[in-house]
Amino acid sequence: MREVIFDTETTGLDPKTGDRMVEIGCVEMIGRVETGRTFHAYFNPERDMPIEAERVHGLSAAFLATKPRFAETVDELLDFLGDAPLVAHNAGFDFGFLNNELQLIGREAIAMERMVDTVAIARKKHPGSKLSLDALCTRYGIDRSHRVKHGALLDAELLAQVYVELTGGRQIGLGLVGDDAGAGPDSNVTTFTPNAPWHRPSGDRPRREPRPHVASAEELERHKAFIAGIDNAIWTR
Repeated sequence: MREVIFDTETTGLDPKTGDRMVEIGCVEMIGRVETGRTFHAYFNPERDMPIEAERVHGLSAAFLATKPRFAETVDELLDFLGDAPLVAHNAGFDFGFLNNELQLIGREAIAMERMVDTVAIARKKHPGSKLSLDALCTRYGIDRSHRVKHGALLDAELLAQVYVELTGGRQIGLGLVGDDAGAGPDSNVTTFTPNAPWHRPSGDRPRREPRPHVASAEELERHKAFIAGIDNAIWTR
């Protein structure tokens, strides 16, 4: 199953008060394994950058002023997203900003049914624990030493590793899961793929004659002689 893990950076916390999305980073996964395909873009928000937000992600208004507007990149972004489930950390926040940008240019919003929230998964798996991306990276031993500031693509790449751990660990990438298995974020189902070599129809495999596993008369006599030569055996007492 194809999934897209994504993260956004913004000018603030609420698109309803005029905050805008300024960066998006996406990572493609198939069968919970990263394919190497990513999408990354900065956007000119056509507004100022509050200093509080700049301290988080380091993106200044001057830097973003040279970047394309969201409308200029939207088709490429939507092509990458396709119809895959979209995985994000505190996903309601990222969906809110992404759909706000789509609404501002008259495009259809992305259905909330596609949303997979890793915070909700982590809360169910680790109740009472810290659920930030940093905390989950620490819990699962994921190296985040290069995360000096927030960055959409970097955070999406870290989240992809966290998502694997939250949904079963790295063994899920061993080719034992079929296309329809483990579709839900809480699924622990593991099935064999129909075309795996151990699950092919018998007509597709070379036939081998069964190997003999019964001792021959000569082997039985040799064993009997060996047993008779053991001094003070417990079975003779």
